[in-house]
Amino acid sequence: MTEPAGRRSSTKVSRVIRAPRKTLYEAFLDPDVLASWRAPGEMTAQVHKFDAREGGGYRMSLTYTSPEHPAGGKTSEHTDTFQGRFAELVPHDKIVERVVFESSDPAFAGEMTMTTTFAETAAGTEVTVLSEDIPPGIRPEDNEAGCRESLQNLARLVEE
Repeated sequence: MTEPAGRRSSTKVSRVIRAPRKTLYEAFLDPDVLASWRAPGEMTAQVHKFDAREGGGYRMSLTYTSPEHPAGGKTSEHTDTFQGRFAELVPHDKIVERVVFESSDPAFAGEMTMTTTFAETAAGTEVTVLSEDIPPGIRPEDNEAGCRESLQNLARLVEE
């Protein structure tokens, strides 16, 4: 679901994944596992630093694998680098991240909040990612598509 266009927008994406909440929660807090699924589409991920505790944070880069990718990177021509801070960690239930992109372009400035929740269902765990205060340089539909692709990668990785 994409919110109406405005200066700062939000998106919400959900997917039921056939895996326990604990497994999914831990996939967000292990840097090697996170790097294996978070990069959407034709990108790869690299975690530069990681401190998995409330108040801790991380620095990560997503890099396009093809030089002919349609959009430029936020940090450089082929790369999006960002820093995240874990504002709230509720084991197996919720993760709140505050994300700031490293960019000289003011269209990508500001802090974006990503809240991920994990809810048990009869079919598995519903993982919901709410992205709020998306920088105006990021089209909400691109953010939504990236979140969907990342959750698809996560499902492929952990489904039983």
